[in-house]
Amino acid sequence: MATHSFSLLPIQSLTSNSSNKQSENTNTFLTHKYCKALATSFTGGKLLIRPQNLNSVTLKRRRSTVATVAFSLPITKPEGYEKQPKWSSRAIQAFVMAELEARKIKYPNTGTEALLMGILVEGTSLAAKFLRANGITFFKVTEETLKLLGKSDMYYSNPESPPLTKPARKALDWAVNEKLKSGEDGEITVTHIVLGIWSVKESAGHIIMSTLGFDDEKAKELAKFMDKDSELTYK
Repeated sequence: MATHSFSLLPIQSLTSNSSNKQSENTNTFLTHKYCKALATSFTGGKLLIRPQNLNSVTLKRRRSTVATVAFSLPITKPEGYEKQPKWSSRAIQAFVMAELEARKIKYPNTGTEALLMGILVEGTSLAAKFLRANGITFFKVTEETLKLLGKSDMYYSNPESPPLTKPARKALDWAVNEKLKSGEDGEITVTHIVLGIWSVKESAGHIIMSTLGFDDEKAKELAKFMDKDSELTYK
């Protein structure tokens, strides 16, 4: 179905000197009436009209909200460090995708298996490419997850943001601590998260990775990409 957009222009007066309040009120009334007509006859009463001149305070609030959500992953704040490193954009996206995958399979929590799926769904990081190159794909992880943890009740309604399991929280805490211990500047990358999952031996994510052929040697190889999520190429 084609998408249509409308530009509602103010109705100009026929006389050049008619700029009084009555004319403005009439124009406003006609414009709203025209909008209602479009909503009823063309879009079935679901036309959304947004004002073009948004309040600057509103815009600032929206930006600050997005920033807060983006950089506040649920981790334990490390002790002894004043400054906490930021997550890379790919790491944030992978976490968001992990929550979404947990909701898709109707799990009550976001576990290490969901973090692994989120990393593979995001797919553009060096860590994700390394996993795929070693046979660890999204579909294989999903299949192993259902084998290991089982299917959820199809009628179960999980929360919008499924809380982290203890192993998943440990994995993210490991990622933060590892970055802080390095003493290097930069962001926490997707590789930190993958190795964090691998570090939690009892986690579903670790078991699934091991089942699909990941081992300590591959972990050491992956650690070479610890400080970057992508490689810049110049042509």
